[in-house]
This record gives sequence, C-alpha cells and structure tokens, in this order.
Amino acid sequence: MPQIRRLPETLVNRIAAGEVVERPASALKELVENAIDAGASRIAVSIVEGGLGSIEITDDGCGMSSDEMALALERHATSKLPDEAIEQVGTLGFRGEALPSIGSVSRLTLESRVRGADQGWRRVVDHGALVEEGPAALPPGTRVRVENLFGKVPARRKFLRTSRSEYAACQDVVKRLAMARPDIGFTFEHGRRRIFQVQGGEGTESRVAQIVARELADNAVSLDLERPSGEGTMRLTGIAGLPTYNRGIADHQYLFVNGRPVKDRLLTGAVRGAYADMLARDRHAVLALFLEIPYADVDVNVHPAKTEVRFRDSAAVRGFIVSGLRQALSTGDRRSAQSPDSGAMSRWQQEPVRDEPAAALRSIFAGRDWSASRSSTSHVAEPRMDWASEADVLAAPQGRAETAEVLPENAEQYPLGIARGQVAKTYIVAEASDGLVLVDQHAAHERIVLERLRAAGAGDRVAASQALLMPEVVEMDEPACDRLEEQIDHFATLGLVIERFGPNAMLVRALPGTLKKADPAKLLVDLADDLAKHGASLLLGEKIEHVLATMACHGSVRAGRTLNVAEMNALLREMEATPRSGQCNHGRPTWVKLSMDDVEKLFGRH
Repeated sequence: MPQIRRLPETLVNRIAAGEVVERPASALKELVENAIDAGASRIAVSIVEGGLGSIEITDDGCGMSSDEMALALERHATSKLPDEAIEQVGTLGFRGEALPSIGSVSRLTLESRVRGADQGWRRVVDHGALVEEGPAALPPGTRVRVENLFGKVPARRKFLRTSRSEYAACQDVVKRLAMARPDIGFTFEHGRRRIFQVQGGEGTESRVAQIVARELADNAVSLDLERPSGEGTMRLTGIAGLPTYNRGIADHQYLFVNGRPVKDRLLTGAVRGAYADMLARDRHAVLALFLEIPYADVDVNVHPAKTEVRFRDSAAVRGFIVSGLRQALSTGDRRSAQSPDSGAMSRWQQEPVRDEPAAALRSIFAGRDWSASRSSTSHVAEPRMDWASEADVLAAPQGRAETAEVLPENAEQYPLGIARGQVAKTYIVAEASDGLVLVDQHAAHERIVLERLRAAGAGDRVAASQALLMPEVVEMDEPACDRLEEQIDHFATLGLVIERFGPNAMLVRALPGTLKKADPAKLLVDLADDLAKHGASLLLGEKIEHVLATMACHGSVRAGRTLNVAEMNALLREMEATPRSGQCNHGRPTWVKLSMDDVEKLFGRH
C-alpha cells in the first residue's frame, strides 16, 4: 500500500497557483485587486505579448514595509481579514494566496514604499525562490512585475492561448475592474501602445459609457432601486441599454456584486428574463449592473478565482433584478435607437445616377449625358418644364394625408408628431416639432396590442387552467421532483396545477390555458432544469409572455394595410402612452427620428 507523505512546499505552491493563476489575465486580476484594496487612486497596467512576456501594475496605495513584503509572499498571509469573520468579507482579495502562487510559477518583482518612508524595498522571487532583496527607489505605493509566467512549468505554458487571445482576456479584466471603481483612475497599455485611460472621480454611467461604447449613454436608462433583504437592503444601480441597442453575443453584459466583477448564471438568467419579450432570442442586451447586498446574504468564497458567488435567497435576487430592469426600461419606454443606420443615411446623401428620360422628355434634354451623376458643384440651371403636361411620367404617391393638420402650439405634447402620410403601406411619415419621424406601423401596433392585453388583465385569462381529461404522470428523479414540489403554489398562480405522485414522479392535472397543447413531460423537465440552474423559475412566465407576444403579432396592424389619417394619428398617440413602445416584441425599433438639423444637412442647408 502506498505510504502517505507530505508534499514539498514548492509543489504545494504550484498546486495553489493552478487554482488561482490559470492564465496571465488571472494573475493580472489578482494584482489589480490588491492595488484597489490598498486604497489606490491611480493604477497603471502595462502588459507585453498579452501578458505572456510581462505584466506590470503600479499604484499609489498605502504601500508595504520590508517585513510586510516578506510576509505577503508567504501562503495564507493577508491584511484583508482583520478577524475570523470570513462571511463578512468586504475586500476583493482575502485568501492570501495570490502573491506566493504567482511567485511560484514566474519571476515576481515586488517593490513598495510606505508613505512617509525615506525609501522603498524590493524583493525578487523566481519560481518560488528568493533571488534578490534590497532598497528600491519609487514613489509611495507598490509596483509589481511578473515575467516568464509558467517558464519552468512547460506543461502549463503550452496550454496557454495565443498572445492576441491572452491580451483580449487581460483587457476584459481591466475594463471590468475600471467599471467597478469609477473613483479610481486607470491606465492600460499593451506593449508601447496605450489602449485606454480614464480619470478617477467619474460617475458610474460616464465610466461605463467610456469603456463600453460612447453611444451607450444616449441609448440606455439608469437604474437605482432598493429592496429589503435579510438583515439589510439590496440595491441595484447601473446602466441598461434599450432593447433596440443590442448585440449578437453577450460579451457586453457586465455584472458586479458588492463591487466584485462576477460571471454568474443566476444573474445572466435574470437579465435574459427581464428582456424576454423585448429581444429576439439571438440578440443580447448591453448593460452594466451593480448589485449591493448585505455580506451575510452572499457567499463570495465559492471559487478560488472569486468570479462566482452564491446567494442565500437566489429567488429574491433574481426577482429583484428582473423587476428592477423592467421598471427602469419602462422609464425609457417611448425611446428607440435614436440614430438611424449610418449606411442608410449615407445613401440619402448620394446623388442618384439618372436613367434615360421618358420619350416625352427626350426632346427637351437632347444631347444630355444621362450616365453621369450631376456634380454637386455644378451651377448650371436646369431647363424648366411644364410638369402638368408630363403627368404620365410622374409616379403617384402611395399614401398621403388627405387633410394636412397644422402642428398645434403645444406640439411638445406629441413627441411623435402629426401624421403626414404613409409609405409602402408600411411606414407612417409624421412631422414633429423637432424633426421627421418614421414609424413601422406593424412593429408599433404589435407592442401596443401586447401591452393592451396585459393592462386589460389578459395575464389573468392566460393563467387560467385547462384541466387535462386524464391527469398525466411524469417520472423524474427525486431531486427534480423536490424542486418542483417547492414551487407548486407559484406554478398554480400561472395555471399549472401539479402535485407529488410518489418519490420519483409528478402528477400534472392542468396546464395554463395558452399552453394547453404543450407536452407536460417536456414542460416539467424544462422547469426542473431551470430551477436547478437558477434556484427560481421564470421559464413558465417567459413561455406565457411568448404566447402573449404571438397573440399580439397576429392581432396587430399588418404591413401592407392602408391607413387613413385618423388611424395613423391614433396609432401615434397610443404609442406615446404605451410602455416600451420604442421597440417591438423582438427588439427592433418601432420608430426613428431625423432631427431638423439632419434634414437640412441632407439638402446642403448646413
């Protein structure tokens, strides 16, 4: 029988490093978090070859003495736990493993100077061995340099990705930490190229917009909500993009818990649920959410890298985020993606190539070269024509307002303006006090019908149960049945009537009225999986929302239907009074506006 033996210290450190330092971005994250916890007001990050060459972090924090530096390079030594109350951790790092773990798999140079000290101190550790120590010249604060990462652990280094991939991961880490702390100035350089720089003392919304995308500020709503939680209060702040401002992947969703960047399935599921009826399934919201929750209600000691958390009441957290996001989005309910597509706008500004004129006009323009565009600088007067005599060559308008209404004096009360006509039997053209509005009549009415169904109590009718002629037994494993049994009362309010039927089965007696054709077995399996994944299910509600959206789509004004002036104006007025009318049920904009400045630019008046 093999004998039990104690592992050597160097191997223990490498095993610990494998938990904390998976790649350059992991080491970078730990070091920047240390700088934040040290009270820095400015942090400079510089990497070479995506962090494979070197990583250097410089801060102006509190610094360390020579004795503290020696202790910091030992395992499980930290200044971030003043007592043994690990469940009350308020700092980003607290395990005391980052520096010794990184030093065991790289050449680590640690320099620091305490404020008021005459000089700093320097220690160099090469793959676990102290190789140099002595005085160092640097301003108050700390500078850490990591070189030759995994240089003596080739088995780990060969599994690293290309320098380009590692650089992208490092950039994502710095971006998230910079968003979490807008009070701190950050500088990030790759090689000799400065990637971004932000000043400290900014607001959260401004910092997020600078880092994510500047246009986000004009296409988003702010959040600031509170709700009681356990021994204290939950608070949700941040910025959420309008549904019409979306992306094809979810890489622009930034989530934070007590200032800690996390990638949590519960939170991402809550975001998906909040946008369920406002985005197509292949589109994703752009947002940055900051959740503050009492320390006793969240466990941050779940994963060595501290990127995952566990909530004491996950259902309450998810419900708070979903309702908070929906409430915030309803405050921007009439807004759409305000900037029309740049490609479409550029085509407005191009002078079209003229075709050869109709036979009735050839004699007037004899000798004209119709293959060339008219020069924008040409001032040759065009021949005058009697258009009345050439009515055969003019295209009749597809739709127009029979009686031209004059904009009322209080036109500001009508943000979407007064209808002036209809184009292609699909788009309403309206004049507002500040510009020209184009409305997609089908998309707009689809949203109106959906909100009307909800407001009229359609949700109650949808939740009505449709009893099964013969109750159906669905066999499942016992943990899945336990999860479903805990939610029986909640499911009943949505029209799903189930009960426990032995240790490994559930009995389905009734389905929601709008899901009466659903497969009970598949429905229960999906609900059980969703409960296992998120702790609380919104899946049934999302299914009902999808049914409502489908009903709204079939009950709305179709593209291709001619509307009269009264109908067009009625649609505009109802849009102005309807929540979330800026986007249809699939996340597409229902209207766009060209300001008068844009219109005048199209005609060269500016």
